[in-house]
Amino acid sequence: MECIVCHEVTNKYKCPKCLGQYCSLKCYKVHKDSPECVLKVNETEIAKTLAVDDEEEPTVHEPFKTEDTVPKEKLQMLGTNESLKNLLYNPHLRNLLTEIDTAPNAWKAIRAAMQEPLFLEFADECLKIVEPQNEED
Repeated sequence: MECIVCHEVTNKYKCPKCLGQYCSLKCYKVHKDSPECVLKVNETEIAKTLAVDDEEEPTVHEPFKTEDTVPKEKLQMLGTNESLKNLLYNPHLRNLLTEIDTAPNAWKAIRAAMQEPLFLEFADECLKIVEPQNEED
């Protein structure tokens, strides 16, 4: 590929607006306010708008749906549950959840968190909403 400004062969950088390739900061500064970049951005935005207008409802892509996938309605119920909201006021619980979310090995982090009574209470509250038990169980 060649630089969109100086036409030297490059594959170093791409313009964040139009994805055109450029070779240096100098070329980027020349290009970023150029009519070519603005034109491509406008064409891209128009194409996106047309694509959305063609669809009645945007579809949510669920790439790895399994038997454990939680339905959208249940997830929304988690967001409005007062018991969960009250538990999340606790900074220790929020720190545990952040550690799990950012851990390189999430399963290991969850196993460690399961030793914490506060995390168990949070998990139980989530399960009551996501998988309510019948009174027979």
